[in-house]
Amino acid sequence: MDNNELDTPSDIFTEQHETLIEQGEKWMKDTANSCSLVAALVVTVAFAAAFTLPGGSKDDGTPNYLNKPSLMVFLAADTLALFSSSTSLLMFLGILTSRYSEKDFLRSLPMKMGIGLLTLFLSIAAMLIAFGASLHLVLYHNVNWIMVPIGLVASVPSLLFAFLQFPLLVELLFSTFGPSIFGKQSDEIIM
Repeated sequence: MDNNELDTPSDIFTEQHETLIEQGEKWMKDTANSCSLVAALVVTVAFAAAFTLPGGSKDDGTPNYLNKPSLMVFLAADTLALFSSSTSLLMFLGILTSRYSEKDFLRSLPMKMGIGLLTLFLSIAAMLIAFGASLHLVLYHNVNWIMVPIGLVASVPSLLFAFLQFPLLVELLFSTFGPSIFGKQSDEIIM
């Protein structure tokens, strides 16, 4: 209902919380800038690695380790890293070019940030799997025992990113799709 000055509750909220939108815009831009830098680095590395096969290739262009399962793991992980980091980069660019209207903060921006963070995590994990597969291809015939320590050390960046960003992701998804003090915000189910 309107008050005595014919202002709706939404108008009053917007007027009284104007700085909240400015702070939210600044935080979203800073976060999207940082994450898009990481996504761009992963795109660059994954693209370069796709054309530089571990172990090299023969004169006819056939990879030396074509029959090794590790090469297929490398190629699949590198492809996944390339496409998921590209998706992440596009999501963060979508955040940076948003209008930042009040309604964008309810659905559009949290959805883009969530998709961006998930695909960025996926791209980092896939890049590290590709790294492990390429090391296995290069070292499997000389040093077998080195793979376990390298695999453990290579998983640290991915786990660290997950532990640092997972609370943010849960909060974004819960605030966007979860219940609120005003009732259910969304009928959509996240799978």
